[in-house]
Amino acid sequence: MTETIEPVWGWRREGVRLKGVAWFAVIALSAAGILLSINQIFLLRLFGFSPLSTTYYYMLVGLFMAVAFLAYPAIPKHTDRVPWFDWIVALIALVSCLYLSTQARSIIAMGWELDAPPLPTLASFCLIAVSLEAVRRCGSGILFFICLAFGLFPLFADSMPGVLWGMQYTPLEATRAYSMGLESIIGVPTRILADLVIGFIIFGVALTVSGGGRFFMDMANALLGGTRGGPAKVAIVSSGFFGSLSGSVISNVIGTGAMTIPTMIRTGYPARYAAAIEACASTGGALMPPVMGSVAFIMASFLNVPYSTIMVAAIIPATLFYATLLLQADSFAALNGLKGLPRAQLPKVGATFRSGWIYCLSLALLVYLLLGLSLESRAPYLVTILLIATTIYYNRSNGALRAICDVIMESGVGIASLVGIVAGIGLIVGSLSITGVGNAFSRELVQFANGNLFLILILGAITSFVLGMGMTASACYIFLAVVLAPVLVQSGLNPIASHLFILYWGMLSYITPPVALAAVAAASIAGSPAMRTGVSAMRLGAVLFVLPFMFVYNPALVMQGDAITIAMAAVTATVAIFMISSATERYLYFHARKLAWIETLLLAAGGLLLMTPEHRTDFAGLAILVLVYGRPLLFKSADDTPLQS
Repeated sequence: MTETIEPVWGWRREGVRLKGVAWFAVIALSAAGILLSINQIFLLRLFGFSPLSTTYYYMLVGLFMAVAFLAYPAIPKHTDRVPWFDWIVALIALVSCLYLSTQARSIIAMGWELDAPPLPTLASFCLIAVSLEAVRRCGSGILFFICLAFGLFPLFADSMPGVLWGMQYTPLEATRAYSMGLESIIGVPTRILADLVIGFIIFGVALTVSGGGRFFMDMANALLGGTRGGPAKVAIVSSGFFGSLSGSVISNVIGTGAMTIPTMIRTGYPARYAAAIEACASTGGALMPPVMGSVAFIMASFLNVPYSTIMVAAIIPATLFYATLLLQADSFAALNGLKGLPRAQLPKVGATFRSGWIYCLSLALLVYLLLGLSLESRAPYLVTILLIATTIYYNRSNGALRAICDVIMESGVGIASLVGIVAGIGLIVGSLSITGVGNAFSRELVQFANGNLFLILILGAITSFVLGMGMTASACYIFLAVVLAPVLVQSGLNPIASHLFILYWGMLSYITPPVALAAVAAASIAGSPAMRTGVSAMRLGAVLFVLPFMFVYNPALVMQGDAITIAMAAVTATVAIFMISSATERYLYFHARKLAWIETLLLAAGGLLLMTPEHRTDFAGLAILVLVYGRPLLFKSADDTPLQS
């Protein structure tokens, strides 16, 4: 039931970065951060400690940013040790944040974000410096330069032309505003992470360490592994699930792809196609309820709605995307004669469920606490208790303590990575806020589009896609939620649909050349050409290019409207993606043959017509469906041959 625990304790391992004192330090810092979060979320007042919210945020940033500098090397070659300068940077991050945490009341009461004594100002400068270094290590070089550019922007804002003009700040004024203001480093992104996201990171780690990862993979194999093209379907389902929990596309590709991609190749899928399937499925995981990674919680806070509202809104789009992937994988298998795995090689459904029913119970409990009781902040911690108890029980004779340490270690490193990125993003958000450029940009974009909604959406899609190349999903979304989302909402679009539109288009860069990070990661496992894999992934995930336009024009697809309207929209969209899937793989269901090119084009056009929320286009799309799929049934004398092109 459980995954095998490394028989050698972490601090004794050779060839790894976190060992010895560094291992103990990360465990101690992570445990302190997790305990601090639990104390704050549940209002426990442990040891009489009940800090101000800003005190809590500073302490949390300091603890986990120190972990980030110990876990992530400054130089790629330092993967087997923690050099002395990383210890120094970690200490600077910890001390500067802890000092600011002790001054939280003075910062608020005396307005230190505008004018502060020398020592808090020095601590503020240190916090900005370590935030930039953290985003470089935990994010990317591109994201670092973006954060640096925006961080320096207030120094020259009054010299910028047109829409970029804003209020100018001196270096000291900008330093204080970034570190002690409530709209930058400890602004909305950090507050969301501290109040909501940490618990779900711990939950995902506990689920994996306790054996949940293996269970859900086995269950997917038991249910789908023996069907036509079964290994590809297993990859789609399992990657979608893990992506939802982790929110990390690349980690998902590497984690699940190491098992799914070789299996697909062995059963006859070309390496390029197998890698593309995994890349698409892993990318879509960040859009899949019930967790959707961290970005869903950030979105809920920006929209000022319960997390459950975002989760429910994402159900139909995510289902449509994964249904499309499953249909395409099945069509490819049918055209190429690919079979599933022999039943003898697959686990039994009943036996698999009996061995891991506790994981199903955990997920059901999580959904109930989120939807039924609206305990967004406390739910993951409560369910994690159940998973940790499971871990202790199944490792009681050997390795229980190690498993708990693994949960703390993996959770701490995961949280640290996100803290490092979010702190850097805070500089972007803070810069746009204090200069006023964010609001000005929104107004100018509306005026530039001259009220043309489609043009605004196209510009928004391009912006989201380009920024998604250099940012994580969370970073890209936060930036555009400040700059672009107000434009879409002011144009009359549904707020939830507008924010999901930004998220979907930001995610597309993971599977679209020239960057296509998910495809590149999957290609490295499959041994296929990276760019060819990216092209295949873009084709398989083509529905992602049109889905955002579907639900932004028809908010019923994100559960905005009455039940009948939502049901009709869901049915129409399902037929549309069925037609597009058939066209993508050129496979005619029910007649089991390859489509002619004219039939392919007709089905693609019909699917796009059905995606347009108008009765006339719906009738036209259905007419095409009847023509292509129903021709042999309507005309008894006709044989089932392709329409001539």
